[in-house]
This record gives sequence, structure tokens and C-alpha cells, in this order.
Amino acid sequence: MSIAPHSPENTRAPEGSPRSLRIGMVAPPWFQIPPQGYGGTEAVVAALADQLALRGHHVTLISAGPNGTLAQEHVQVFEHPPSELLGRSPMPEVIAAAEAARALQDFELDIVHDHSLAGPLLAAGRRVPTVTTMHGPVSGLNGEYFRRLGTSVDIIAISDAQRRQAPDLNWIGTVHNAVDVASFPFTATKEPFLLWLGRFSPDKGAHLAIDAAKAAGRRIVLAGKLNEAPEREYFEAHVKPRLGQDADYLGEADAVLKRELFSKASALLFPIQWEEPFGMVMAEAMACGTPVVATRRGSVPEVVCDGVSGIIVDDVSSMPEAISRAEQLNPQHVRNWAEACFDLPVMAEGYERIYQALVEGTANIEDIAAQAA
Repeated sequence: MSIAPHSPENTRAPEGSPRSLRIGMVAPPWFQIPPQGYGGTEAVVAALADQLALRGHHVTLISAGPNGTLAQEHVQVFEHPPSELLGRSPMPEVIAAAEAARALQDFELDIVHDHSLAGPLLAAGRRVPTVTTMHGPVSGLNGEYFRRLGTSVDIIAISDAQRRQAPDLNWIGTVHNAVDVASFPFTATKEPFLLWLGRFSPDKGAHLAIDAAKAAGRRIVLAGKLNEAPEREYFEAHVKPRLGQDADYLGEADAVLKRELFSKASALLFPIQWEEPFGMVMAEAMACGTPVVATRRGSVPEVVCDGVSGIIVDDVSSMPEAISRAEQLNPQHVRNWAEACFDLPVMAEGYERIYQALVEGTANIEDIAAQAA
């Protein structure tokens, strides 16, 4: 373990912001912060650490690898993130939790935000509040784990839809995930193709997106993750037979290609078939001024403003007609919606409100948390 200070520039709190807090931010140990490639949770942790520092808070980041954030203090639990052991051994999580617990004793903190899996087990012995964000599903063993933690950890949801899946957990509020809207190029004039982007799974509905695009007489471009056996099986059985002149698969999109596709597409198709807690691709598309056509599942009604930033349908059979309506929406209004609801400062303010309420012992904390959702 090593502890190193980090001295960011421009960390003065915005005028009128709440008092500065001392925040311990614990990341999962598998990837560095921010991640160089894969790592959705790690990307959220990095963005949140930066935004909180810019808002005048003192952030102590506990993570593997070098510190690439504006956090003023950094505790390195592994010099090199043990990514190769992800899914193969629980020991990096356990070791990181032990190191984090020991290191946090050396800092005067107001609150700990633990994004790791094993770390919340140690919250009961801590004198300051511990919160965690439910980045994953709440069903099965994952939900049961947090249920067993009881009231030792306050849980933050990434959507109200996620909370409804397990209403008995110790929820403290909802804060939607966010994207750096400014990093997504806005294009007012779209090109005549539709987009599907995601992981190839029946739950994500790539084959349904192709069928809807063909029924609407539109060309569709697909880009997504295709390297695990179930993903390849689904692709070979349901997606590949549908490809052709009007349906192209471009491979997995990196950050550059993803932004190019989002900005140029006339609409993103999101025929989700499960109660997904938060669809980040919807926020990313809207940041480019590209409307979303989505089925009414999971967080969709919270993310898409029906008739403003996209069209929500109750069944995939309604998607072809909805595509035409979505293409008539004003791209600037779509972008404005993303900026108002899913930009990084909005997410940081949501977490800040919950931190402040816990630290100050605010009575109506649900009301305060709801203002951030």
C-alpha cells in the first residue's frame, strides 16, 4: 500500500455550494481509475472523484494502479490492478478491503463511499457513515448480500426502477449515472441510418432492433461486445442471419467510434427486454442530440423524456412507427435534456446532497435525496 497526495488545479467550490466534506472513495480493485478500457463502475468512480474535488470537497481515493483523478489523496492497494484474476479469485477484493479499512483509519473523514464488493462488510465498525452505490443487479445473491448488511450501509440506487426490484433494502436515495456531455459531439443534421449499441444478449434485443429497422425501411448499424461464449452463440443464431445490405455489424466500438456513431445516427434503438437499472447508451446518444426509441422497461421512463428526447413504446411491434416520430424530434432539445439530467455535475450534486444529509443527520433525508434524483 502507498499513500500519495495529488494536487489538482481549480478545486475551488462553486459559489453557494454546501460546506466541504472529507470523503473516502473506495473503488473496486480490478482496474485503475479511470479505466483505460473496460470498467463501467471505475469510470463512474473517476468522474465522481473529479467532480467532488472540483466542488471543493477533499477526496481520498482508495484504488489499484496510479491515480488519474483529481482526488487530493490516493491510497494504492495494488501497484498493478489484478485484472487477470477478475472472475477467477475473490482474493483481490478481500485484500483491497483490508487495506482500505486500515488506510481509512489514518484519515479524518466525514463519510465513506464504497463502490467495492467486499468493502461494505467493514462498515459496521466505522464511526462515520458508509454509503454504497448499487452498480449491479439487485436480484439473487447480490441483493441478498446487501440485505444481510442491514443498516450498516446506506444504499444509493442508480434508478427508481432498480429500487422497485428490492424495496426492502436499506435505500437512502437515487442518483442517476451520468456522462461527460461536453465530450460527446452534437450534430443537428443526422445521417439516414439507425444505431444499436451494446452487449450481444437476448436481453439487449439486437435482433429486435434489426427487425424494427427493416420494418421501418431504414438501414441499421450495430456495434457491440462479442467475445464471451453466450454472446457469440446469440449472435450466430439470431443476429448474423439478419445482417445484410440494410444491417451492418461494425465490431466493438471504442470511445472514438462510439461518439461518431451516436452523433450521426438518426436514432438509437433500445428494445430492452429486461428491467435494466440504467442504460448508459441512452444518455450517451442523447448527449449527441440523437433521440432514443426504447421499450418501456427498467429505467427507460426515467432516462428518456417521451416526445422530447425520444419515443417510448410498450411493445417492439410499435417501434417502426415510433422511429419516424423520433426522427422528427429536435436534436437540440434532445441534447438539452441530456445536459439537464445526465451531465456529470448533476450526478455529483445528487451524491453531494445525500452525503450532506447523512453527515448532518437531516431528518427528511428521502426528500433531500429525491431532489437529486
